[in-house]
Amino acid sequence: MRLILLGPPGAGKGTQAQRLVAKHGIVQLSTGDMLRAAVAAGTPVGLRAKAIMDRGDLVPDEVVVAIIADRIGQADAKRGFVLDGFPRTVPQAKALDRLLEERGLALDGVIELRVDEGILLKRIETRVAEMMARGEKVRADDNAEALKKRLDAYRAQTAPLVDYYAGTGQLKTVDGMAPIDAVTAAIDALLEPARPARGRGKPAGRRASRGRTAKAKTARGRAAKRGVKKSRGKVARAAAGRGRKAAKSAQASRKKAGRPAAKRGRAGTRSGARKTRAKRLTRGR
Repeated sequence: MRLILLGPPGAGKGTQAQRLVAKHGIVQLSTGDMLRAAVAAGTPVGLRAKAIMDRGDLVPDEVVVAIIADRIGQADAKRGFVLDGFPRTVPQAKALDRLLEERGLALDGVIELRVDEGILLKRIETRVAEMMARGEKVRADDNAEALKKRLDAYRAQTAPLVDYYAGTGQLKTVDGMAPIDAVTAAIDALLEPARPARGRGKPAGRRASRGRTAKAKTARGRAAKRGVKKSRGKVARAAAGRGRKAAKSAQASRKKAGRPAAKRGRAGTRSGARKTRAKRLTRGR
């Protein structure tokens, strides 16, 4: 998983980055930490960056991009990373896009922690006061004046990243003024894969499909019943037709059988009459 956290200084990017690291097993890449490490080591880049950071200004792109390119190539960043404080400008974002493309990688999301700058200044002032009360060392750029400069720089240079990533469809926004746990929960929800809508424990698509299947079965059942009725009607009509034909055939047979008998009867009567007349003639003779 490869993510970018956007937001002004003090928005809570570092805190949320640490939670993402713990949950997903990725590494946090903070340009601020890397630059401070370079300053502490006294490297040429660190010495160059020190004066810039002390003024509250942003480090030039070429320095930051070079550091990021080396860092994401290290073994612990292979599983993924969350970038905190980078990119700060649209040119840096485009440079990152090219860098990831060259290595066959892509971002999984860009999360913006949206905050109220007035409240944010009060938070920083309170945090600095608490650190000083505990005797902790306060960074040179961790004061009200430096923060104001950093906020001005953020509005001028970094805020346009919101529009840039919104245009790529990668931007996801979270209310950074909410409690820390609430912000974490909101980020987790944004990173979770979409789940199908459910109702009564079953996906809506499955219920609709079953409903269509039931309707289809009902329609087939009705059609089958109509078919049976039609078939029975045809059978009945056919049987009736066969019955009428059989009756007519029987009647015709009876007529045929009766005709020869009648003829024979009439023939016998005629023959008897002729014999009687013959006898009478013989006697007369």
